[in-house]
Amino acid sequence: MVVILPIISFLGMLKQDDDLRFNNYPYFLGDQDSIGEDLDLITFDSIALGGVDLGAVKKDLFVKLDLDDFGWLNKDSVYFLEISNPSFREVELYRFNTDGKLAYKELVGTAVKSENSLRNPNPYFNIQLGKDLSPTVVLRVNSKVPLKFEAFIYPYSSFNKNYSLRLIIISFYFGIMVALFLYNLILYFAVKDRVYLFYCFYILFIGLAQLSISGHSYFLLQKNVFLYELSIIGFTTLSSVFVIPFIQLFLRTDEYIPKYEKYLYLIPLSYVISLVLWQMGFVEISYSMMDLNGLIFVVCFFTIGIIAARGGNRSAYFFLLAWSFLLIGLVVLILHNLMIINLGSYANAPLLAGTAIEALLLSFALADKINILKKEKEDEQLDKLEAVKENERLIKEQNVFLEDMVKSRTEELELTLKNLQNTQTQLVNQEKMASLGQLTAGIAHEINNPINFVSSNISPLKRDLKDILELMDVYREKGKLEFSEESKEEIDEMEEEIEFDYLLEEVEQLLNGMEDGAKRTVEIVRGLKLFSRVDEQDVKEVDLREGLDSTLILLNSTMTGVIKLTKNYEDVPMVECLAGKINQVFMNIISNAIHALLDHPIEGREPELTINTFFKDGMVGIQIKDNGVGMPDKVKEKIFEPFFTTKAVGQGTGLGLSIVYTIIENHKGSITVDSEQGVGTVFNIALPVNQKG
Repeated sequence: MVVILPIISFLGMLKQDDDLRFNNYPYFLGDQDSIGEDLDLITFDSIALGGVDLGAVKKDLFVKLDLDDFGWLNKDSVYFLEISNPSFREVELYRFNTDGKLAYKELVGTAVKSENSLRNPNPYFNIQLGKDLSPTVVLRVNSKVPLKFEAFIYPYSSFNKNYSLRLIIISFYFGIMVALFLYNLILYFAVKDRVYLFYCFYILFIGLAQLSISGHSYFLLQKNVFLYELSIIGFTTLSSVFVIPFIQLFLRTDEYIPKYEKYLYLIPLSYVISLVLWQMGFVEISYSMMDLNGLIFVVCFFTIGIIAARGGNRSAYFFLLAWSFLLIGLVVLILHNLMIINLGSYANAPLLAGTAIEALLLSFALADKINILKKEKEDEQLDKLEAVKENERLIKEQNVFLEDMVKSRTEELELTLKNLQNTQTQLVNQEKMASLGQLTAGIAHEINNPINFVSSNISPLKRDLKDILELMDVYREKGKLEFSEESKEEIDEMEEEIEFDYLLEEVEQLLNGMEDGAKRTVEIVRGLKLFSRVDEQDVKEVDLREGLDSTLILLNSTMTGVIKLTKNYEDVPMVECLAGKINQVFMNIISNAIHALLDHPIEGREPELTINTFFKDGMVGIQIKDNGVGMPDKVKEKIFEPFFTTKAVGQGTGLGLSIVYTIIENHKGSITVDSEQGVGTVFNIALPVNQKG
């Protein structure tokens, strides 16, 4: 509102300016000496209505103004003739006597080192009608910028009021821009975010550009004509250089328009080209290109803002609102330039309002980030304050609660010690597993030789016993014929005493038992050999099904014959891996499944453990499934975390599945768990066939 209300106020004076503006501008183009000292000999062959707009011309412009167009002028009063373009190098006033002879001339402009007590950027002259002076006034205009202006005649009071109001507005505008520059510069040093720095320089140069357009920068640049004319395009060019990185950071263009982001720098490049063209003397092309650049500039960024807003960028809404005002100001200025509307001496007012409101709204958008940070800081300070108050209360009551605090601290230390011990356990785990592998391999080797001896001798022993029994049958048959009755009776008594028939059956059973035991021992030794590879550090091709079988052999005794085991092994390729590490994975998961089934039986349901293997998409899959009680989601989410366990104290460290996860990850595989309470748990493991590539 502080920007809009003054704009509305002085725009209300436009109607008054209509009564003070010259409408007819007879003119011709010529050299400085094209006008003589006799008004009647001067021919004005062209006329402009409503204002002069000739573009860039190399010759001087001579314009005739008729004071008789204003019937309300008083010949005894002093008036001010003002030209509404501050960038003209020379504006020379020619006054003639009533007989048409030159009375006097007066020269002002940016290239004229004349005293300008009011520091009014627009060229102006004191005008008196006088009895001996002609009401016809001739102006000569020399300019390096396009010839576009209107002429106004003001009474002394109206001139001062009009000039003062414009000075207040431009001062108010520049004050806002300087305040926003300093505000955002402070924010930059506070938060170290480059977006504030780029915005500071954008505000600075867009504000200076408006001062150049209004002519006030002429005085800031110590009345240096070259620097002033350069600043009209130069400051706008510099503002375009800094606005691009600001837009990129503010709207995150790398996220919303990544393919087109690099083309944004074509905008400042086009401004630089305009500046070069102006320096080379192509003034009209340069200014036309500047006008086109301004329109493209706003439309392009407005489009980016819409894209970012659709993408959910909150800051984009501030941006669109801000650039809407700038777009409105630019459109109004273009309408004025096309003479569709006439803003008189306030032609730059819409652009002043647009840039000021844009700068304010964008500062609000940037401050929105600060508000968020401020809110977080306030919450943090509030939490700290509450903590301080709580500490004060605890200090006052420390004598009462000292024992509880000591106890609590002791428990914390014990927990820390436990965590350290568990960490130590995990660190030495690999060394222990290596030692276990060596020990297991040694035991398997030592058992293997004698058990091979036993198993290899069972078959010959069976054959020998069979031969002996056949011989016994022959003896019995022959004895029935040749032995005496007394000998037969003694033999029968002996057979009954030793239970000969039962003895034969028992020997057969013992031999079968020895054979089964030997086979079982051979399987166990084979499983131990496979499992003992935990200390291997070289990747080898391994059949994972053998690893599963060896693990099941070692865990067979823990199933107690209660758990039903189902194996669905599909043909899978050999897998490059550390066999011992993978066997360790199988051991941990299968043993956990067995404990879950035995420790938490479900009435009316037979415990079942199912193991599936398959090959899909270059990965070998292993699925270990039980139909136990399952686990809740909060347990499932933490199951692979170190030191997390659901077992009672002393029954588990919580490292098993954490180690499992690490082993699978090191093999470039994946492991997931699906579990539903009351249904069961499934571990899904996927391992690549090859570790390289």
